[in-house]
Formats: sequence, structure tokens, C-alpha cells
Amino acid sequence: MSVAELLQHINDEDALVAEAVRKAIPQIQALVEAIEPRMKRGGRLFYVGAGTSGRLGVLDASELPPTFGVPDTWVVGIIAGGEKALRHAVEKAEDIARKGWEDVLTYHPTADDSVIGIAASGTTPYVIGAVKEARKNGLLTGCITSNPNTPLAEASEFSIETIVGPEFVTGSSRMKSGTAQKMVLNMISTSLMIRLGRVEGNRMVKMQLTNAKLVDRGTRMLQDSLGLSYEEAQQRLLDAGSVDKALNEE
Repeated sequence: MSVAELLQHINDEDALVAEAVRKAIPQIQALVEAIEPRMKRGGRLFYVGAGTSGRLGVLDASELPPTFGVPDTWVVGIIAGGEKALRHAVEKAEDIARKGWEDVLTYHPTADDSVIGIAASGTTPYVIGAVKEARKNGLLTGCITSNPNTPLAEASEFSIETIVGPEFVTGSSRMKSGTAQKMVLNMISTSLMIRLGRVEGNRMVKMQLTNAKLVDRGTRMLQDSLGLSYEEAQQRLLDAGSVDKALNEE
């Protein structure tokens, strides 16, 4: 194929992902509604995965503190092989079933915590082991897979199945399956953060002011809400430390 043909065919396949995720919305809804009351009681959410799936879980978890101003203990991403596996393949890390739960245990899980196993195939031992043991110990369990009726879904109380079909490069689940996983994780975490009061309207009023872009965004939020000049809004934001606190000074 020419470059143009390659890109067109990849894009054609990618276009199927959103519909596959849409069909899974009832499953996603059920899982979010089950997790919400647990998190309101102080429970945490753990994502457990290997390879691409594990990296996407870590990515989603790591983006929540700066976006929603929550502690990094609220949602935790766990990947087979540990931090090294974020950048390098760790041989056979995903094949050890007991290791998944052992890695969760380092966080001293409680019955109010939830575990979501992420595996495109739905057969990864590391992920299945973590979910099975979590369920035995009273944690809420869910999963995200790209195949129907998998061992991982069987092990989970709540399963999300995004059936995206064969990959453009056979077996390369970093493509459509990875895209679907990212979309579902966005939906789960964003919905939970909204339900937990970390957003007002559609604005990230509790975001961390970690760079000039976010300070500017927060300043403009205050301008729109309070009718201040840019300079007044920025000073008020910097004094308060967050959009939320600045607004509540009124």
C-alpha cells in the first residue's frame, strides 16, 4: 500500500471504535454507578493491566490529580512489571497470575476499594489473578476487554466489552483495542470525578495550577464568572490557589 492507502485504511478501522464503545455504555454505566458510593466512602479505584492496557491505566490515573485536584491515591494505575514496564517490555511479567494481586496488596486494599482489570484479550493471567483475588476479598471488580465471554469477564462482577473487531495489524491491540480502552477509561474517571464534585458546570475548577497554561485557563474562568479584568482575576486566582477557592470567596 501507499502511505495514503495505509493511513486511510487505519482511519477506516479507527472509525469503528466509537460505535463499539457506544454499545458498551450500559455496561460502563453499571460499573460507574457501583464504584461511586464506594469512593464517596473513601474507597479507591485501582486499574490493573499489562503492556498497552497497563500503560493506559497508569496514564488515566496520573492525569486525574492535575485535572481534578485530587490526591494521587484516589485512582491508582498498576502495571505488570512495575514502572520499568511503562517504557520497556518486561518479559513474562503478565504471565504470573499471583503477582497481580500481590501488587495490589502493597496498597493495603479495603472492602470499599474497586479494581478494574484491563486486558484486550481478556486472558492475561496477571490481570485475571488480581481481579479474582480482589473479588474474594470483598473489593468491587470490573474489567475492560475487546473480546466477548472471556475468563476476565467471568472473574469480574462488572464487565465492559468493546468489540472492535480485528486489528489492522493482526493482534496489535495497541491500535483499536487501545483506543477503545482509552475512551472507556476517560468515561469512567471523568464521570466519577464529576459525580464526586470535582467539576462545576463543565469547568475544571479544582485543577492544579502547575503551569502557565493552566493559570491562564483559570484566570479566564474567573473573568467569565466574576466580570473581573484579566489582571484582577489572575491575582485573585494566585492568592486563592484554585479556581474553586477563588469563586467561593464571593
